[in-house]
Amino acid sequence: MALYLYQGFSKDGKKVAGQLDAPSEGGVRELLQRQGIYPVSIIPAHKVVARGSFLSNLFSTGVSLKEKLLFTKQLSVLLRSGVPLLQALDLLDDQFTGQLHSILVSIKDGIKEGNSLADGLKRYPQVFENIYVQLVRAGEASGKLEIILDSLVKYLESKEAMEKKIRDALRGPLINLGIIFIVTLFLVTRVVPTLASSFTQGGGAQLPLPTKILMTISDFIINQFILLTIIVTSSVLGFLYWKSTAQGAYQLDRFKLQLPIVGFFSRTNAIVQFSSTLGMLLEAGVRLSEALEIVCDIVENRVLKNALQEAKDKIIKQGKIAQYLKQTTIFPPIATYLISTGEESGKLDSMLLEVAKNYEKDLAEKADGLSSSIEPLMLVLMAFIVGFIVIAVALPMMSMGNVLG
Repeated sequence: MALYLYQGFSKDGKKVAGQLDAPSEGGVRELLQRQGIYPVSIIPAHKVVARGSFLSNLFSTGVSLKEKLLFTKQLSVLLRSGVPLLQALDLLDDQFTGQLHSILVSIKDGIKEGNSLADGLKRYPQVFENIYVQLVRAGEASGKLEIILDSLVKYLESKEAMEKKIRDALRGPLINLGIIFIVTLFLVTRVVPTLASSFTQGGGAQLPLPTKILMTISDFIINQFILLTIIVTSSVLGFLYWKSTAQGAYQLDRFKLQLPIVGFFSRTNAIVQFSSTLGMLLEAGVRLSEALEIVCDIVENRVLKNALQEAKDKIIKQGKIAQYLKQTTIFPPIATYLISTGEESGKLDSMLLEVAKNYEKDLAEKADGLSSSIEPLMLVLMAFIVGFIVIAVALPMMSMGNVLG
């Protein structure tokens, strides 16, 4: 049985879409005709999901990190209980809906044809990243797949917890920033133009400098709105294009490392990514050369990525990592010392995981205090903008009151 996605028309002419398990495309067509549905297109689910086409977005809602974590946990429990892999996948595919259900059915069909679990996962890189696939492959080769899945569970749990911490920490400041923007735009485009006519009726009276600046900004936003929209849109698109280039991404990552708060998160996140990934791969029995290839693919910081790619061959030949990590200027001395100690003691994998654990704690503590650190800055910014507008509006009104008095 395989999963197929279909589109068609019912007897009353309405468009319908869905998915069916059937032995072949002809079987799907026959089932649909029995239901009074005239199919227009029938596509195997694995082809749709693998290429991430419009139909995959139509029939599914994507695979969340929570779903992937739940699947990994349950598969580990079943395998640890002695359930064969194919039977475990058969039990799991009914527990999920949407894209993950389609993926599991496709993987199951591939295993029946003689493919490995890692081969099946590799067909869906947008869901199962390279490290996930390689760890599963190492687990299958060593016969310790359930142990590897436990490591993946810990990896995904820490990743989910960290992403949640950062989202929660940034939510408040971003809301405040949005409020500042909306309030400022409303005052400048609605309140100020109404008051401006009153200010200019004073027979050429000299307006205070803050009022002139505010009226100039208001006139520009209102009269040049289209031009301003084009400039902002072009700037954003230009930045995104520059960021997508290799040189732009490298310069941006280098710039992030120099910023006070962003630099700490970029630097520490790069350390955690490198240490945890390489540590898990080496612990699973993946060769150093293959492990470094995978690490170079998943490390997000281009400064560290480029340094690793340049030093990769030397590291493989010499088997020494710590001295080249020093050259990146990202890893602090204590981290390189611990990694060097792991190399000398022959326990590089466990030491890398220990380094990742320590810096992950630092990252979590900083994320907890991020909101409380940024919110005062947002309040100061809001007070400055609103205060400037209030002063710019109040000064001419006070002058007009004095004249009338």
